[in-house]
Amino acid sequence: MSDLHHQRLAALRALRGLDGDVLDRALVLWLPGPGSYTGEDSVELHLHGGRAVLSAVSDTLVALGARPAEAGEFTRRAFLNGRMDLVEAEAVADLIEAETNAQRRQALRQMEGGLGTLLHGWANRLTRLLAQQEALIDFPDEDLPPAVEMAMVTEIHTLIREISNMLQDGRRGERLREGLVFAVVGPPNAGKSTLVNALAAREVAIVSAMPGTTRDVLEVRLDLGGVPVTLLDTAGLRDTADEIEAEGVRRALARMADADLVLVVAETGGGAFEDVGGLPKLLIRTKSDVGVEPGDDTLHVSARTGMGMDRLRDALAATARDITQSEGPPPLTRARHRAALSEAVARLEAGIVAPLPELRGEDLRLALRAIGRVTGAVGVEDILDSVFRQFCIGK
Repeated sequence: MSDLHHQRLAALRALRGLDGDVLDRALVLWLPGPGSYTGEDSVELHLHGGRAVLSAVSDTLVALGARPAEAGEFTRRAFLNGRMDLVEAEAVADLIEAETNAQRRQALRQMEGGLGTLLHGWANRLTRLLAQQEALIDFPDEDLPPAVEMAMVTEIHTLIREISNMLQDGRRGERLREGLVFAVVGPPNAGKSTLVNALAAREVAIVSAMPGTTRDVLEVRLDLGGVPVTLLDTAGLRDTADEIEAEGVRRALARMADADLVLVVAETGGGAFEDVGGLPKLLIRTKSDVGVEPGDDTLHVSARTGMGMDRLRDALAATARDITQSEGPPPLTRARHRAALSEAVARLEAGIVAPLPELRGEDLRLALRAIGRVTGAVGVEDILDSVFRQFCIGK
């Protein structure tokens, strides 16, 4: 039996309820630790997917003393048993929630441990620096060469530069994980809602020849080049005495200010584009089946005939990829990663100018703890619940 305990086993078995009735014929897997997902001895039941089967087997297991897993419990156990670090555990949740191929690829890249390897490397270098600093504190009377101090300061500067470079990535990883926002703005009756419907390939917004039909901000989720994008159809921008329409204009301006890209729409032959200041924008002339203005180099489309729509989709997908594409080191995907590394940089900068060796040692220690919070190496009890609460039940 002891030999069998350490072997992976698979068998087709009849699962019976407490009354002896057969509930299902299932594949039963025995996965001994530490080679299982959680690192613990585990049993998997591969059932037929009918609701009646799942309900009957679950009820029987609970009656026999089992309990349903809490949200994220299996991955939390894997983390606590050293099967993965906290960044990899978060990547599991991201993979489950991935809507597009780009999100899937990013989550898989995080699960492979690239970011954790980079962070562990920084932590190891900081640990060596801290050991050297402690030696300087413990043996102040030793005649240590000035080169030791200079080498320490140089290494701290190098770490500051490397971590800062990673922080200056335009939040690409977070933006891909959360999705982008593109706002469609322009005057009333410029064809904004028709354009949104055409891009969504379904009737999202009410279309009418009457100006001011769209009063609130309508949202539709699209996959553009593998990047999830929320497209906003906004109220037409104009001065109006109508209280409801005026509120729609105010909301349109507010959402436009926070958008990753503004699609500025104007009817062909309909005058100048709205001024959106320094916001990233794409200029689009709609209803171009009516006639294209000579010399106008903006993007011309006709949602009615489909003219220019493929070019528009390609342009939007290229913009989405440019905003989220990540080269070099694995991207940061969560605000807590960024906050912790920003704190590490701040502590290292303080350590450079610390007037006493003891103060520099404390700054190095705090920087090390900040990096450790990202991977879960130190000080994570206060964030574990918030991390694993995002999982589906069980996983």
